Amino acid sequence: MNRNEIWDKALHVWKTGANELERLGTYIDKGVFISVVEAIADCRGRVATAGVGTSAAAARKIAHSLCCIERPAFFLSPGDAVHGGLGAVRTGDVAILISKGGGTREIVNIIPALRTKKALIIGVTENPKSPLAENSELAVQVEIKSEADEFNMLATTSTMAVVAYFDAVAIALMARTGYTREQFAVIHPGGAVGGRLLAKKG
Repeated sequence: MNRNEIWDKALHVWKTGANELERLGTYIDKGVFISVVEAIADCRGRVATAGVGTSAAAARKIAHSLCCIERPAFFLSPGDAVHGGLGAVRTGDVAILISKGGGTREIVNIIPALRTKKALIIGVTENPKSPLAENSELAVQVEIKSEADEFNMLATTSTMAVVAYFDAVAIALMARTGYTREQFAVIHPGGAVGGRLLAKKG
C-alpha cells in the first residue's frame, strides 16, 4: 500500500461516517428520541450506562457527557454488575444498555435485576426483535448500512452513530432543563474550556 492509498483509506472512513450521520435523521424514531430526553430530564436518581467492548467505550462517553450537563451518570461494568455492582442502581434510576446485536450475554444478564429494581431501561441496538429491545421501556434502534472497514466487522461507524445519538440527547437536555453557562463553569474549571468560561465570567 502506497502513501496515496493510505490517505484514500482515511477519506473513505470519514465519508462513510458522514453518510451515516446524515442518515440518522431519516430513520431514528422521533417519538422515542423525545421520550429518551424526557426520561433523563425527569430522572431524580442517576443514569447508569453499560456496554461491552467498543460499546463500553460509547457508554463511558455518554455517562461523561451527561455528568457535564449535571445529569448524574456512571458507567456500570456488566462484569462487575453481576458480582455486586448492581447495588449502585436504585429504584427510579435510568439504565442505558448498549449492544449492537441486542443479545450480548453480559448485557442481557443484568436486565432482570434492573427490572426488579424498577430502573427504566433504554436499550440501544440495531435489532428491534432482540432480547435487549424487547425488554426495554424505550428501545433505540441505531442501524448503520456499513462499518468503515472492508470486512464490515470493526465497530467504527456504528459506535460513532450511537455516540452521535446521545450527543443530540445531551444538547436537547441542556435546552429542556435550562442548563446555563454558569452551571457549566462551576463543574468544568479545568482545561481550555474552563479557562474560556472563567475569563467570560470575570
